[in-house]
Amino acid sequence: MEELFEFSFVPMKILLIYLSSLFIIFPIRLFGQAEFPMLLPKPQIITFHSDHFFIGSIRLETPVLERECEMLLKEVGGVLDAQAVPVIEIRLISHLEKVKNNPEEAYRISVTSQKILLEALTETGVFRALQTLRQLKSPKGPYFYGCLVTDWPAFRIRGFMHDTGRSYLSFSELKREIAQLSRYKINTFHWHLTENQAWRIESKIFPQLNDSVNMSRLPGQYYTQEEARELVRFCKQHHILLIPEIDMPGHSEAFVRTFGCDMQSPQGMMILKQLLDEICTVFDVPYLHIGTDEVRFTHPDFVPEMVNYVRSKGKKVISWNPGWPYQKGEIDMTQLWSYRGKAQTGIPAIDSRFHYLNHYDVFGDLVALYNSRIYNCETGNEDIAGVILAVWNDRLVVPEKNILLENNFYPCLLAIAERAWLGGGSEYFDQNGPLLPTEDDSVSCAFADFEKRLLWHKEHYFQHYPFPYVRQTQVKWNITDAFPNAGNLEASFPPEKKLRQTYFYQNQSYSVRTARGAGIYLRHVWGDLIPGFMKEPRENHTAYAWTWVYSPRKQETGLWVEFQNYGRSEKDLPPPQGKWDYRGSRIWLNGTELLPPRWTNTHTSPSTEIALGNENCTARPPLLVHLKKGWNKLFLKLPIGKFSTPEIRLQKWMFTVIFVTSDGQKATENLTYSPHKIKPKNKRQ
Repeated sequence: MEELFEFSFVPMKILLIYLSSLFIIFPIRLFGQAEFPMLLPKPQIITFHSDHFFIGSIRLETPVLERECEMLLKEVGGVLDAQAVPVIEIRLISHLEKVKNNPEEAYRISVTSQKILLEALTETGVFRALQTLRQLKSPKGPYFYGCLVTDWPAFRIRGFMHDTGRSYLSFSELKREIAQLSRYKINTFHWHLTENQAWRIESKIFPQLNDSVNMSRLPGQYYTQEEARELVRFCKQHHILLIPEIDMPGHSEAFVRTFGCDMQSPQGMMILKQLLDEICTVFDVPYLHIGTDEVRFTHPDFVPEMVNYVRSKGKKVISWNPGWPYQKGEIDMTQLWSYRGKAQTGIPAIDSRFHYLNHYDVFGDLVALYNSRIYNCETGNEDIAGVILAVWNDRLVVPEKNILLENNFYPCLLAIAERAWLGGGSEYFDQNGPLLPTEDDSVSCAFADFEKRLLWHKEHYFQHYPFPYVRQTQVKWNITDAFPNAGNLEASFPPEKKLRQTYFYQNQSYSVRTARGAGIYLRHVWGDLIPGFMKEPRENHTAYAWTWVYSPRKQETGLWVEFQNYGRSEKDLPPPQGKWDYRGSRIWLNGTELLPPRWTNTHTSPSTEIALGNENCTARPPLLVHLKKGWNKLFLKLPIGKFSTPEIRLQKWMFTVIFVTSDGQKATENLTYSPHKIKPKNKRQ
């Protein structure tokens, strides 16, 4: 029996996707194979069989990417031998059957006992194939799994953006991220280089742009032209499209400070054109992004003139939407940046709506991101190019590793790597939003499967990277309807006296519903745009949440707790000392109240230039708590006053609570979370 089963991940109906994800996991074990390859992103079509390609002396035959192949073989323990019988062969061909989209990145892999054959139309397709081959190596032995893969991306743009104009990241860090994410078929890096705070790309004709006196944040830090050229080369080596952005005419206070004139003035336009001459020479790339968002246009010809000027340099032009009102033919691509952003027929669009990691929490928003379709499309098309996740740190965030920690950077990028490669998704942030279904339906099980693979990659390939995510699909809660508190955040209500499934209070019935996950939004930071747990959240109300946690032994463990995930784009004040937040949120474990840490920030005037301290749970050590053997009671009080206050502009009516190891690297093992106190089965949870 040579071929055992084939799995197709071509986006169809959600149920079929879920069934495919189940079948790809379990039959391999049923037929005796030792370990399932934790592929991420999953291939569109994969067939496993019983052969293994054992790694030893290997002959390499390839007309392309020889260096990359040799590096991969060395990484997995292979030895190149021109006389060996086992062979890895790479072919560039003119057609691949079954490919539905983007053939320039498509590939086919055949792994048998004596031969690995990689076929693609382009070198980029070969590079994508090599990333899958790397993951087909068994962690249990020196062999690749026998299989046949036919694969292609659903969307042609799958990328990430750093706002280095505001928050400089070191050159080595950018290279590290590009190299790591290219392994997961991320193919675009959007480099936002200029902002109000600083002009971060070196200018040799106007060196005063990079002078510390003209930078209002992280003065003196910028990228040299040689570094920019090197990053272009580095991106090309990793088959990543680099999109530099020079924001105009808005977000340009650094320009104004330097030259004393607005970009839209005659003098400003003359200077800007000279800068564009220089920038287009530095960046050997097909696109230049020119911004055009969040600004009042005072010169009616500014944007068309700049678009035409950049095009005259041989570049295509990208611009934000909402922004300048382009018509077809007037711009080469748009990038949608708010819920008002709209794709236009005849103009390819990149979806960055609701994709701002600087507003995300660790747990809930990752669920929404993974489950959501890109611009509500199953796959890309001529008008929908793909997606870019953006990191806009309007607020100072230091050190740079905290940019990755607090924005949950790598877990979110791996989620979008799979979603943009496979296509599909269950919704567009508009049904369950950041909430996991409480029942094991196709959506929750598909996410649980992704979570398992995500954490496997964390353990094997991200040991020294900021990666704060831990398993959360096992966490379950009871949450009450919200009681009206009339603005008294300390008011007490019946759940504080006794836990029930329904309450009758002041002639009104209040129900209790279940929720799942470590991070629960009662009301999302974006309000009614993204559904939360409360169907109609209202100000001046108090809800309660609880669960029972069964521990098989007495133990000390860590606990992540937060009730306001601080966005990296807000000037919010730190919580008052001794309080978790400004809402009066509280938490008890086995009847003992858990108090917050001592907050490192103490300022009382809102500021974007005072860096976040230990406000977010991923930026501080977990609380150390004691669990008794048997059942442990977690009880949360969750008041809300106004949704926006002078201290916190965007109140996140939410909570994050999960037991973790003392270093925060993993969820505490062998715990059962049961809001109904159901005893665990005698198996590992």
